[in-house]
Amino acid sequence: MPDDKFQMFQNRLTKVYRHIGKQARRMGVTCYRVYDHDLPEFPLCIEVYEENGYVAEYKRRHGMTEDEHDSWMERCIEIISEVMTLNKANIFLKLRQRKPGRLGQYQKSGEEKHEFVVTEAGLKFRVNLSDYLDTGLFLDHRVTRQMVREGSKGKHILNLFAYTGSFSVYAAAGDAQEVVTVDLSKTYLDWSEQNLKLNAFDDPQKYKIVHADVLQWLPSVPAQSFDMIIMDPPTFSNSKRMKDFLDIQQDHVGLINQCMRILSPGGVLYFSTNYRKFELEKEKINAAEIKDITKSTTPFDFEGRLTRVCYRMVL
Repeated sequence: MPDDKFQMFQNRLTKVYRHIGKQARRMGVTCYRVYDHDLPEFPLCIEVYEENGYVAEYKRRHGMTEDEHDSWMERCIEIISEVMTLNKANIFLKLRQRKPGRLGQYQKSGEEKHEFVVTEAGLKFRVNLSDYLDTGLFLDHRVTRQMVREGSKGKHILNLFAYTGSFSVYAAAGDAQEVVTVDLSKTYLDWSEQNLKLNAFDDPQKYKIVHADVLQWLPSVPAQSFDMIIMDPPTFSNSKRMKDFLDIQQDHVGLINQCMRILSPGGVLYFSTNYRKFELEKEKINAAEIKDITKSTTPFDFEGRLTRVCYRMVL
């Protein structure tokens, strides 16, 4: 690739890093996204996790030989290291499929392990930049997590498809009466439990961990059991441990109405999805109020580059 292309990448990265880094410092944010496929010749996602960098290359037909690609990537890493003043040893590289939603992004992807604890809004979270394609903390939901924290006091909270439990930690920090965390993956439930304990939320009677297939589990929950539910499901899932497969466009009405059934009167559901073509079937949903809060929950580092949608629904 010609030098002028690398210079173009360096100029772009310098510009966005200066702008976003300045905002992050002003807001006390230490984990944030810097660059996401801004230039077609450089299909990378670049994030900062305190002293570490996370670089994901979107899979594409680049027409380079393996050696040429290695050389191209090495040059990119050098530029990232220089612009963002990161030690090259602290930059972790992943290859990710460019697919809608988060399908296929939870598999283990390497043998070496690099885990550490980061802070967000005064709370601690364990992240892993080496073993999985996702790091353990979805940066695009930073604002949504704070909304949950602010509305949790004295409430019974349910976190579905909980992943590593960051919403559960925020709910606990908001002084929730009870927080129930549900996921099908034991790995992520263990991670959720560790995140809760990192923040001294270690009472198992108050902070419950449930290993279950959400689709099968929800119908068994008594009506009006919760005051707030957070549901951020995968776009599609056909895990061997599931009885049925999940297709969020096809199944969202049933899932949302099951949540409405177990909410107390006036209860709130935060529902989000990464499916780019998602269409909410509002008229079929048993809610008194449905508000699209995508814009108001978009963090500063995702403006103009957010792929998910988010709704606040009131029973």
